[in-house]
Amino acid sequence: MHTLEQSYRGVTLLMELNWDRFLFLATICLSLLCGAWLGSL
Repeated sequence: MHTLEQSYRGVTLLMELNWDRFLFLATICLSLLCGAWLGSL
């Protein structure tokens, strides 16, 4: 249980530090999907 709590804290810290990178990747994926959708019309 203790190990689980420590790994959860580590993941939370990683998300706090890198949330902007995840947002950047999500934006790129969304734009690629929108472009593919527009190309299929």
